[in-house]
Amino acid sequence: MSMKMLKKCMAVGLLVSVLTSSGCAVVMASNQPSKKNLSVLNTGISRNHVIAEFGAPVASEYKDGQRVEIYTFQQGYSKANKTSRVIWHGLADVASIGLWEVIGTPAESYFDGKKLSYQVIFDQNDNVASHQLLSMVAQSQTQVNDVAQ
Repeated sequence: MSMKMLKKCMAVGLLVSVLTSSGCAVVMASNQPSKKNLSVLNTGISRNHVIAEFGAPVASEYKDGQRVEIYTFQQGYSKANKTSRVIWHGLADVASIGLWEVIGTPAESYFDGKKLSYQVIFDQNDNVASHQLLSMVAQSQTQVNDVAQ
């Protein structure tokens, strides 16, 4: 096999490898948490709908005949946002022959949603009576704070 043919085969192999392998940023973007529907906090919505959207409460107690619960969850991104990020990272990976991962992977690690905590008060029928945002922290800030302590 001539040297010219060997170079062509290696170039084709490299191109196929780059096009068929998913970079870390692409995978991370596709695995970002989904956006939660905050409208389940509207007055009159049943507790079952709140649990279905946010998961089980981290704390629950009764005060003055009303159930008071704390929900903590990761607020993620819409499907359109996640899809566009996957496409962008994929194209950037191909265009840069994988060098985009140096920027894309840390970016996806940083933009991984916000950790939200809500206090929700339910009436006697287990419907939302009121809610209050207790905290909103970017997940990457939480990780930095945990390491610092």
